Amino acid sequence: MTTGISTGGRPTRESTDLASRAAWLALSALPGIGSRRLATLISRFGNAESVLAAPAAEIRELDGFSDRAARVITRLDLRDAEQMISAAELADQRLLIPADNEFPARLRSIPDPPPVLFTRGDLGLLDRPAVAIVGSRNHTRYGAEVAADLAHIAVRAGAVVVSGMALGLDAVAHLAALVGGGTTIGVLGSAVDVVYPAANRKLFERVRESGLLVSELPPGSRPHPGSFPRRNRLISGLAQALVVVEAKEGSGTLITVNCALEQGRDVLAVPGPITSPTSRGTNRLLRDGAIPILDPEDLLRALGIGETSTTASPELPCNLSPEEAQVLAVLDVEARHIDEIALAAGIPIGTLLGVLLGLELGGQAEQLPGSQFRRRAVRH
Repeated sequence: MTTGISTGGRPTRESTDLASRAAWLALSALPGIGSRRLATLISRFGNAESVLAAPAAEIRELDGFSDRAARVITRLDLRDAEQMISAAELADQRLLIPADNEFPARLRSIPDPPPVLFTRGDLGLLDRPAVAIVGSRNHTRYGAEVAADLAHIAVRAGAVVVSGMALGLDAVAHLAALVGGGTTIGVLGSAVDVVYPAANRKLFERVRESGLLVSELPPGSRPHPGSFPRRNRLISGLAQALVVVEAKEGSGTLITVNCALEQGRDVLAVPGPITSPTSRGTNRLLRDGAIPILDPEDLLRALGIGETSTTASPELPCNLSPEEAQVLAVLDVEARHIDEIALAAGIPIGTLLGVLLGLELGGQAEQLPGSQFRRRAVRH
């Protein structure tokens, strides 16, 4: 049964003063409260401040609340929560609670909805059509090409790409969305001010500047093993459909699939070779009823968007870094050796390797044997 923090659609906005928001944050952070018990408290007392002002005797009468739990609630000190909110605002973060108009509507009615969200970036993306693209960390070149293609197709049709900011296909999908002229939402297993994994620092900054970072963990929180499965329910919850590009049997990616099914989201999977370990999970999903992606229109139909936009993509996407634009301008569909590219672009080999990697992850360039690179054609 789905239990939300609120009922009857978008709730009436609570007072936005610091004390009210701190009361909500402090309550939601209590160990063992969870979304179900928090909903019980709000349903009984009306708002977070009223919960804290309620007599312990009335709280312990509610189902699931012991005498000890009631005493802890009535003795809550809001100073830590107030300081956390103030520090988040100074760090250009935004705390969202369900009473806020900006709180994502798609997360309101999922099982175990987040009681709070911390964000950095463009909150307007939360109301846009969205597709989640996930897959293996140890992916094949085929998987990277397909993930990048699907991200390009989605953003050209006006959708936002959602993923988990992990190494591998998550990073490919995020970067391809940005390089393709669109935008993306990164859902973190750490706080929105903690870069994890460290190798994704450049991507983290690009998503913060041109997209949106989301987490339910308070500022400064490092990831822990349990934070990633809980993050996965937000990845699927923020999207209208989930696409699995590659996944091994038993992959953590399949946790996201289970979340999507519980949330009533469409699950799409990319077929792969039966001999490839990274396709065994996706092929089993197809056997069990996932929607196969055999054509770009399969993705767009799942999103309810329609056909791909006929507007031609610019020759050079406008959101490339200066170095990326410089390198992409000298690449051709015919392969060129890296030494020739470095000479033509006027960029040292050491710098060029990093730029080419970014272009390859974004689906703009392709590496061939013998240190050869070429521009990769993108379908329109």
